Amino acid sequence: MSCMADINFISLVPKYGKLKEQFANPKKVYLIDTGLINAIALEFSSDIGRLYENIVFIELKRREKEIYYWKNKHECDFLVKDGEEVEEVIQVCYDLTEENREQEINGITEAMDEFRLGRGLVITGDLGGEEEISCGTISYKPLWKWLLD
Repeated sequence: MSCMADINFISLVPKYGKLKEQFANPKKVYLIDTGLINAIALEFSSDIGRLYENIVFIELKRREKEIYYWKNKHECDFLVKDGEEVEEVIQVCYDLTEENREQEINGITEAMDEFRLGRGLVITGDLGGEEEISCGTISYKPLWKWLLD
């Protein structure tokens, strides 16, 4: 894996925490070119949510952001750091449904609570708007709109 990361074929995103925790926990793997996902997959993958997450990763790297993921009881896809502070939490969910809503929202709200952020962002397929929750505001934004920001 480290060889593929060295040649920029993949990128490895560590879990947020102390350096010891980063080495002890698994890293999330993202391909640097989304076209390669289906080219190297053993069978055609219809997991468009994973593709969306990969696209968000690539864009955050393009914007030169320092990226981590968060996992405690729940997982948040991306923490964006600026210096020593976490400035943004992002969850990616192509299709927010009744079945996955609790899992997705719990991940982002746990991260918002932990880092005392009043805002969180959920990038979706087509859902837009905002929702007030106990720890702040969650903004929902379609991927295409976020990419144009």
